[in-house]
Amino acid sequence: MTTPRYWFPAKRYGWGWGPPVTWQGWLVLLGWMAAFLAAVRILMPRHPGMLAGYVVAMSALLLLICYAKGEPPGWRWGGSK
Repeated sequence: MTTPRYWFPAKRYGWGWGPPVTWQGWLVLLGWMAAFLAAVRILMPRHPGMLAGYVVAMSALLLLICYAKGEPPGWRWGGSK
């Protein structure tokens, strides 16, 4: 059995990526979620501005990983791949 080439497949409808299809993709997504939730817990009570910057940086990082390891993005209308 061969593993898929992309960690994140393209969505069937719309633009972007769907859930991961490889263990590497799941590891990235779960690690991102853990780091995000830890930052919310630590920064939210006293540093909402820092949290906003962290959220922007983390979102950019996840987007870059999806671009690098996901199917090429593009608008899809639900047709066959």
